[in-house]
Amino acid sequence: MDEAIRIERLTKTFGGGRRALDEVALNVMPGEMVALIGASGSGKSTLMRHMAGFVAADPQPGGIEILGRPIQRDGRIVREVRQIRRDIGFVFQQFNLVGRMPVITNVLTGLLARVPVWRSLLFRFTPAERQAALAALAEVGIADLAFQRASTLSGGQQQRAALARTLVQGARIILADEPIASLDPESARKVMDMLARMNRDHKLTVVVSLHQVDVAMRYCARTVALHQGRVVYDGPSSALTPDLLRRLYGVQASELLNENSEDTEHADASPRAVSPEPADAQAAFLTSMSLSLT
Repeated sequence: MDEAIRIERLTKTFGGGRRALDEVALNVMPGEMVALIGASGSGKSTLMRHMAGFVAADPQPGGIEILGRPIQRDGRIVREVRQIRRDIGFVFQQFNLVGRMPVITNVLTGLLARVPVWRSLLFRFTPAERQAALAALAEVGIADLAFQRASTLSGGQQQRAALARTLVQGARIILADEPIASLDPESARKVMDMLARMNRDHKLTVVVSLHQVDVAMRYCARTVALHQGRVVYDGPSSALTPDLLRRLYGVQASELLNENSEDTEHADASPRAVSPEPADAQAAFLTSMSLSLT
């Protein structure tokens, strides 16, 4: 069986010679739900963006395969990246919804890479596709909000809409980059519950980056820990004791052990910020699908 994600000798160097990723090697099997943890600056978000083909690694031997197909190799993103990315649902910390559009339209943008270009430009969806979007919203518990503007939703509701978008997309892999970092504890719990249910019920492969070790232990059997761009632990989440974390991270371990007090205290009663609203349908397509390479 091919790995869902296979990473070999992945290195990324930014300006000034700082290595954000250093010879990272990692395999994730289909149907796994894996936590990616690390203190600020450890390389979690950089690694997630490489997995999705948003960023090219350094030009040296190594690469990433998604479901048996290379998405980048030796520092070059493959020409077929958009086709491969159809199977990847990326969930951002800031939701990436278009605020002025109804929730259901935001969810339907998950189909844009799979429909003819003329329909993607005009945002034309069939009754069956709209019904699928309503079913996805019902699955994440916000079907009653389908026709509200996305900007009126709370942060937790917007994140659940983003998860519904990945269901409509038909993604086989979900990459969730700090999906609960700006949510209050109850909203964070609901979002993590939804990710776990999607992993279990739809057999989706899920990689979720987190600051909170207790959340990783609660939801993921396996945790991969990054420190200064290197994998320093890959094993059972249950083995991540405070003593082990202190050995791995030193003083930064307190950030992982006490993050709840900082990142999840925000009230979720008011609407959250959404992505900048695009000027036209094509820009909305690029924003929603995150197809532009950075």
